[in-house]
Amino acid sequence: MRIGGLWMGLAALSLAGCGAEAPPTQQQVAEPAPITEDLPVIGPERTILAFGDSLFAGYNLAEDEGYPEKLEVVLRASGINARVIDAGVSGDTTAAGAQRIGFVLDNEAQKPDLAIVELGGNDLLRGITPDATRENLTAIMQELAARDIPVLVMGMRAPPNLGVQYQEDFDSIYPDLAARFDAALVPFFLEAVYDQPRLIQADRIHPTAEGIEAIVAATAGSVAAALPDAKD
Repeated sequence: MRIGGLWMGLAALSLAGCGAEAPPTQQQVAEPAPITEDLPVIGPERTILAFGDSLFAGYNLAEDEGYPEKLEVVLRASGINARVIDAGVSGDTTAAGAQRIGFVLDNEAQKPDLAIVELGGNDLLRGITPDATRENLTAIMQELAARDIPVLVMGMRAPPNLGVQYQEDFDSIYPDLAARFDAALVPFFLEAVYDQPRLIQADRIHPTAEGIEAIVAATAGSVAAALPDAKD
């Protein structure tokens, strides 16, 4: 999301208006309890595909400071033998994601145990219609469903300056798709940082390293809960 930023770069950071809670769905998973101590890593390796844009690619951060890398550390500290694959591409819209999801999956040595899908911020910045965003995300979810890969959807929210109808149409995409594909849902991926300027880089778009840590702390439990039981 370099050019594609996310809604934080719109309308001089119209953040406060985006703080409303998304409608609850059965696919939402509980907020995680904080990890207080490292636990021994046990069990078979669990592979997680982090498929998204620069929020996953770690724009302007060190290689080990991105969301997938920090998520892997936290999951392993909780005892899960996790390997998180960073498949984030800066600037990706949902259309670009739909075009490359099959290629990414075809080039993995083994089928991931879980896919995390985080896309849509660049669609907002470019003014792409919610119908097009929904269509592209549906194509991604269909590809993952066809390969029997469980999904955790990272929801996004539109800023109010795009209009009430646009906001309603866009914000409904994520819970609708989670329900349709029986996927887990984090209603708003940026909940932990969207109203915390100190956790956002100078570009007023991307989280800092500390911001990434806050997002990981808020979502790691959801990722762990979305992982299917390990097969013997």
